[in-house]
Amino acid sequence: MIRYLFLLVLTTFLLASSDCSQKKISEGKYKGKLEIAGICMNYTIRILEGNIDSSAIDASWKDETTGKSYSNVFRLGNVCDFPATIKQGDEFYFTIDTSERKQCAVCMAYYPTPSKKVSIKVVE
Repeated sequence: MIRYLFLLVLTTFLLASSDCSQKKISEGKYKGKLEIAGICMNYTIRILEGNIDSSAIDASWKDETTGKSYSNVFRLGNVCDFPATIKQGDEFYFTIDTSERKQCAVCMAYYPTPSKKVSIKVVE
């Protein structure tokens, strides 16, 4: 009886401690577009293809600088890993990157970005 209780508690703990929300958005390959390449890597990316968890992105967002509205966007979460070859307006494929973030020097200048942040890995 104690063994079953222990297994139940252990299973409950493992399920509760797993990050289900991150797993939801980490499955699959997506197509995105670099909509805004703001100063100091303040990048806004729009989802073009793929079923990403809607809680991970902003369904709609308005750039307060230009007044332009965007749908299905997020800000780049891992600025140290984003390829310099991708320019504003470029489309590319990516996966969600759940690995540990690299540290790099990034200036602190501000450009508006969506509230939701996602770390990605660009793929072919």
